[in-house]
This record gives sequence, C-alpha cells and structure tokens, in this order.
Amino acid sequence: MTTAPEKNVTLLRTAYRAVESGDLDAAEQMLTQDFIANVPGSPAPLVGRDVWRMGTQAMKDAFPDLKIKGQEIFGAGDKVTVLLRFEGTHQGAFQQIEATGRQVAFTSIEVYRIEGDRIAEEWVAPDLISLMRQISPAAVH
Repeated sequence: MTTAPEKNVTLLRTAYRAVESGDLDAAEQMLTQDFIANVPGSPAPLVGRDVWRMGTQAMKDAFPDLKIKGQEIFGAGDKVTVLLRFEGTHQGAFQQIEATGRQVAFTSIEVYRIEGDRIAEEWVAPDLISLMRQISPAAVH
C-alpha cells in the first residue's frame, strides 16, 4: 500500500522529469488551477499556472539542457521537501545576461504542498547568487 507522502514524492519526481525533458504541458497539468508560487524577492505570493510556466520557460530557454537532480527528497503529510541540484549550459539570455556558453551548477531548497493529486503551492529558495556569479561577464573560467 502506498502512503500519501510516498504518492506526493512520486508526483514531484514525475514533475521534475517532465520539466527536464521539456514537456512543460505535462508538468503544468500536475499543478492546481490556482497554484501558488512563493519566490524570493516577490513581496506577495504569485498565483496561477501561467506564473509557473513563465518562470520555468525562462529557465529552459536560458539552459535548454537543464538537468534536475534530486539530492534529497522526503514527504510528510501534504508537504514534500526537496534539495535539488541544477546543471546546464547557459545558452540563452537569463536575467538580462546574454548566453555565455558556460556550464553552470546551483542548488535549490524547495517545499511543495500537495492537494489531492496535484501540486498546489511551492516555496523555492534557489541559490541565484551562485548562478549569477557563474554567468556574469566578470566570471573567470
């Protein structure tokens, strides 16, 4: 018998695989209609699948070969917490920095709330400082 936390972890793993493969339509269908994104720098939560789609598409445009590696993942109740490692090649503009062709790697700590069989809310804390250092014009490689 599969427990709710196990099902929730499986849902997140499936969503990450869909994003990694570029199937954003499939990943988007795993979100509730009123999906809530809690992101650093935003004064209030962002609401809607379109917000998620826009942010995820921006990452895939900048890093089309993006790999998502779950280093740790666990579920409890209706929450799933993940420590992720992202790796990819900076092949498109990201936050107004033109493509550098550099390989990048950064981590993110993420917490998700699951409603039924869909992802309803996320709290993400990506290490954007590390990422920006890797792609900034002053970065030495």
